[in-house]
Amino acid sequence: MIKRPRGSGAVKAPAQGAAGSSESPTASDPLLRSEQLGKAGDEVVSPLERESIIDEDALIAEFEAEKPARQLSGLPASVIKAFGAGLSLFALYWVFRPMPTQFYLPMFLGLGLAMTFLVYRGWGRSEKAKAKGKADNPQVADWLLAVIALVPFVYIAFNWDGFFRRAITPTYLDLVMGIIAILVTLEASRRTVGILVPLVVLVFFVYASFGTLVPAPFNTSDFSWIRLVGHNVMGTQGLFGVPTDVAASYIILFTIYGAVLASSGATKFFIDLSFSAFGQSKSGPGRTVTLAGFLLGTVSGSGVATTVTLGGISWPLLRKAGYPKEHGGAILAAAGIGAIMSPPTLGAAAFIIAALLGVSYLQVLIWATIPTLLYYFGIILAIEMDARRFKTKAVDFEVKPVGRLLLRFGYHFSSLVAIVVFMMMGMTPFRAVVYATGLAFVLSFLDRQSWMTPRRIWDALSAGATGALSVIPVMAAAGLIVGVMTLTGLGLKLANIIVDFAGGSLLLTAVFSAISVTLLGLAVPVTASFIISWVIIGPALQDVGVPAFAAAMFIFYYSVLSEVSPPTALSPFAASAITGGKPIQTMWLTWRYTLSAFLVPFIFVMSGPGIGLLMQGGPATVILALAVSLVAVAALAVATGGWLFGLARWPERVLLGIGSLPMLIMEPMYIGIGLGIIAAGVLVHLVGLRRRAGDTPDQLPDRSAAPPAAVVRRGSHRAPSPVPPAATETP
Repeated sequence: MIKRPRGSGAVKAPAQGAAGSSESPTASDPLLRSEQLGKAGDEVVSPLERESIIDEDALIAEFEAEKPARQLSGLPASVIKAFGAGLSLFALYWVFRPMPTQFYLPMFLGLGLAMTFLVYRGWGRSEKAKAKGKADNPQVADWLLAVIALVPFVYIAFNWDGFFRRAITPTYLDLVMGIIAILVTLEASRRTVGILVPLVVLVFFVYASFGTLVPAPFNTSDFSWIRLVGHNVMGTQGLFGVPTDVAASYIILFTIYGAVLASSGATKFFIDLSFSAFGQSKSGPGRTVTLAGFLLGTVSGSGVATTVTLGGISWPLLRKAGYPKEHGGAILAAAGIGAIMSPPTLGAAAFIIAALLGVSYLQVLIWATIPTLLYYFGIILAIEMDARRFKTKAVDFEVKPVGRLLLRFGYHFSSLVAIVVFMMMGMTPFRAVVYATGLAFVLSFLDRQSWMTPRRIWDALSAGATGALSVIPVMAAAGLIVGVMTLTGLGLKLANIIVDFAGGSLLLTAVFSAISVTLLGLAVPVTASFIISWVIIGPALQDVGVPAFAAAMFIFYYSVLSEVSPPTALSPFAASAITGGKPIQTMWLTWRYTLSAFLVPFIFVMSGPGIGLLMQGGPATVILALAVSLVAVAALAVATGGWLFGLARWPERVLLGIGSLPMLIMEPMYIGIGLGIIAAGVLVHLVGLRRRAGDTPDQLPDRSAAPPAAVVRRGSHRAPSPVPPAATETP
């Protein structure tokens, strides 16, 4: 999780309050600490100089897919720091002194699972224990499980040559160790992401054991436990397959990099820069949140964590500007979800794409660039429309000039750029991120407050390892699912069923695939959702002519978008807990802001020229795809946002929405049809404006005087608002 910075003084509020307001701090900003209120008098404190009393850890624990980690103290905390630093150093050592994969992966996974049992609880913490202030440390059973988790993997690592050669005829001891390895993996994944993932794994194992009892066409042979253990533990298709390999090679190194970058003050600079760049215009608050979400996403990769981090800082600014609670929460959630799509780190699934397709990680970054820009382009358009519909106002802050901030702290961008440059020079992603981490370490000494002292180095190494713990067990469990699918051939059977059900139609196959990935993403985290979907849906899309890389990116984006899809919508619910808005309405508004992201992936699977969005097919194809996509996204934004040159009514909104759909099929005839319908919608809008000469933005309800938000107290993520919520004008 990104630690929310306390600010560096980039923003300073005048003594008279925002925009000359004379209201008291309590009324204008209930997120201020009570002790700060007593000291501040009538001064309105800047969002960047406030210490919010929102319990960010509690919010992230409640709404993120991963379960809450313990708040360790005393000796257990020291032990975990030591193990975490050791695991990080082990991963760094592997980059420069490669060792056999059959040794490295078991040792990495054993250490990671052992740490998981100490860091994550096996069950919830009682309110009684919280009230008594008991230490949140591992119990005897947790220490015992940690030791048990190490045993089979140490056995495998130090006997790897013979162990993997005996996959067909394992010994009794091999079987015992293999079964223990599977069981501790399932328990660790249960602790980190809940019961669904291990249940899915168990269902697959039962299916493989009793496949002859399953009706056709899903039936398969019955596989004994000897065969299942041999295939999933003593080979490279299950526990030590691609997902675990990605966790041990890519993810751990990027979490170390993120921890060093955060310690060096980069995340604080990103937020300061966002406030300085956009804080002064009427739509500035919304733009600020969007830019901050993108910049934080370059090193985060977590939608909920970025949403909560942004919310603790930016919601007071959005509220003062005049955004209703639900719309403000939707902006926070949409910007936060973009973290999973933002280069150069993206989410964990992006590393798996590189490994599965056998391409460089730089290539995946190239594929992701334009869709990410289109995602934020759609959000910016929605924000601009909201600023006009709600008559938002500028919030007056004294900010340092952007140029001065860039000159003083712009070096924080260097390591992000360096990752791409190093990979362009031919380095492996492993070495590129390690060297970028070293660069971030060196640059930290340009600011006295962020020097990487020995203590900070130790903490960053530990945080890098513990930050990967929520992913390691899930990746291993997903590897078991993939192993069963490859053993039974279930993946290909399901892919054929999807294609047959769609009648071989590319459009229907894409629609069914999008629905399937979204539904799967409601039950399991993004990374596991992608891995499972790739095995099932990847072949289906390729069977109807979609290139492998386009199919992978299609599945990746729909795995990510499960975070905003009803009914779970984790990021919108977390945002509503901060703003005090209605969760369901916030969820639907977030869906509106991100609608373009749901449709853009269809462009690069529905036609050949559509791959231009992934920067493939030559410059002309890329330019055409980008231009058409911008028009389609803009038309969708008007259709959902209700504003063009003035307030848009339903006739033109329907025309613009319908006109954007044919443009998803990037062929000349469909582009022409789409442009014609969009032009008709614009014409209807202009004629309507002339007829409704009196219908101006000034006649819309004034949203600038937003009511006070709910006071958020420590230990609670939301309290009832003392006044009725503002009536929101939905499109």
